[in-house]
Amino acid sequence: MFEQQDSQTQVATGQADLVLEFPSSRYPETAEHIRSAIEKGQSAVCTIDRKGANKHREQSLRGIPTKPGFDRDEWPMAMCKEGGDGADIAYISPSDNRGAGSWVSNQLEDYPDGTRVQIVVK
Repeated sequence: MFEQQDSQTQVATGQADLVLEFPSSRYPETAEHIRSAIEKGQSAVCTIDRKGANKHREQSLRGIPTKPGFDRDEWPMAMCKEGGDGADIAYISPSDNRGAGSWVSNQLEDYPDGTRVQIVVK
């Protein structure tokens, strides 16, 4: 049996090492993008790959124009091995996007690259 800690739950599956419950009430635009991207076939599992984040971000945003007043949100996230080419992109408000990114980063800061995290939108 594993211990639940706040929004993180350790799981005993072959697919993920950890389940992270994403707070849709705090970051509704990002949550909707995550849900939508997963429904379209994107991975719900993020294998942490911080070293590859800049490369993944460059790949996923290539050819996607910027829009004044919006951020381009990627799913899977750039910090995920699954990110990069073919990622789903949505235009969302900067405060929602950056708040969500900071929240995820804080939740996962103690986990090493290679950790498989299943993201569940709550």
